[in-house]
Amino acid sequence: MVYLDYNATTSLDYRVKEKMLPYLEKIYSSPSSVYKFVKSSHRAIEEARQKVDFLLGAKSSEIIFTSSGTEYNNTTIKGLAFTPDNKRKHITTSRIEHRLVLNPCKFSERIGFEVTYINVDSCGVIDIDGLKGSLKKN
Repeated sequence: MVYLDYNATTSLDYRVKEKMLPYLEKIYSSPSSVYKFVKSSHRAIEEARQKVDFLLGAKSSEIIFTSSGTEYNNTTIKGLAFTPDNKRKHITTSRIEHRLVLNPCKFSERIGFEVTYINVDSCGVIDIDGLKGSLKKN
């Protein structure tokens, strides 16, 4: 069988599996817990943040790990709605986004955001003029 839907899910890379096994089998504590024995799992997450920081040039405090694309999309899109300055009141997305993107956008509309849905052509290519016209400072 040839699996071509890596957009939906991917198999776990053997190198990732090797690194994760201790945390799946022996060190499975919550890294945010207050118990002494969780220090190694907390340390492992902080080391992972530092590695991502190094690769991306971001601050470790800006690195947030999520368990799935759904959690990521909700954290990102809904997170905009609850930023302290709350000046970002406009989201632009395409009409053919996955519902895991469209649903948080619809949620944002219900709480006062403006969402612009950009059309795509028959090949799924976004309308660049529509995109340019939809961009706003907020």
